[in-house]
Amino acid sequence: MQHVDAGIETAEVVIVGSGFGGLAAAKQLSKSGVNYVLISSTPEHLFQPLLYQVATGVLPSTDIAPPIAQILHRHKGADVRQGKVVDIDADGAVLTYETADGPRRIRYGSLIAATGANQSYFGRDDFAEKTYSLKTIDDAKRLRTQIERVFAEAATADPDSRERLLSFVVVGAGPTGVEVAGQLKELAKRYYHQEISVSLVEGAPAVLPPFGGSLSQYARESLARNGVEVLLDTFVTDIEAGKVTVKTKDGVERGIGAETVVWSAGVQAGGFAKLLAEATGCETDRAGRLLINQDCTVGGHADIYAIGDMTSLNGYPGQSPTAMQEGRHVADIIRRKKQAGTPFVYWDKGSMAVISRFSAVTKLNDKIKFTGLVAWVTWLAVHLFYLVGFRNRFVAVMSWLVAFIGSGRPGFNEEKSGGAQAPESPRKAA
Repeated sequence: MQHVDAGIETAEVVIVGSGFGGLAAAKQLSKSGVNYVLISSTPEHLFQPLLYQVATGVLPSTDIAPPIAQILHRHKGADVRQGKVVDIDADGAVLTYETADGPRRIRYGSLIAATGANQSYFGRDDFAEKTYSLKTIDDAKRLRTQIERVFAEAATADPDSRERLLSFVVVGAGPTGVEVAGQLKELAKRYYHQEISVSLVEGAPAVLPPFGGSLSQYARESLARNGVEVLLDTFVTDIEAGKVTVKTKDGVERGIGAETVVWSAGVQAGGFAKLLAEATGCETDRAGRLLINQDCTVGGHADIYAIGDMTSLNGYPGQSPTAMQEGRHVADIIRRKKQAGTPFVYWDKGSMAVISRFSAVTKLNDKIKFTGLVAWVTWLAVHLFYLVGFRNRFVAVMSWLVAFIGSGRPGFNEEKSGGAQAPESPRKAA
């Protein structure tokens, strides 16, 4: 039960963030009937790994962003609120969050921080205004609007303008970058029936660096067969209207003409991580991520836990499985299913990335790896499993059949069928 004490509300547990980690912790707490308040800056839970499919029209945004209250509606102890945390008194165990009705204060017995990470531009924050990222639903809608615009304008443009309009640069060859590059090619070929130029720029010497070896090589070759130009050991040094300047590690510089630049390289912790660091004295890494203790507590505070992408622990990957496992771990400590101070141990269930239609890579461990159609089907099955709600799974299957087996793009009809209008593009000339 929550109650008000001298203008400060009290809660047994407060969870900040509604991503994979926050929801995993919430569901685990509910198993023991632990009451909690979940504070989220948005009303929906975002299935971030599929944002690129919203951007390229494979899925409508509603399929990957169900309301949090709907997900937790069967949890009697759940109290879901929309707001942004603006202050925390770690010693007094009180945090302040802004709502539409003004600031509110709440005292917690235990705090679970799970606010994820933002895009990093490696010191070039001006790139944010010149590129498209994929961290939020609005990001995906902006990119989708941009894609529709360039294809529409290219249809009546002169040859030089057409070449520029239909040229894309994707920065970062991790799973998101690879998936975006491959899907752009599929979109152009199967939906618009156009030829486009896609350049994938990566500072590391391999595509999908965490996979390594034969899987990275397969991904690179698959992208090349699909017409994607892969530039490894290469960094973006400047971006201006219609042009991206890159430089290799050997110092060779070149300009790439492109109307659209998608940025998927690097992450940094958000504002709440900074608040926690200042309030608890917790150290951070260069990306602002909290260097948490082995049991996921923050600094010297046994009542504060941090999980997911806003943290760094033992080199564990910044992926949704890590966040979910950490969320369940700290919830088990809070509900006394594990002893306080129990170290978190990550169980690596493998990694996967889709490259294009019927082509993907899957790595379960150093010995079990597979590629191609089998990996692609595995990718579909795993992502269906983690989609929240039967309707989302059913609609996703139908949308995937239309987009991958046929040539339609259900997401491009979202606004026409009454969905929210996409925000205007943020791209500005340099």
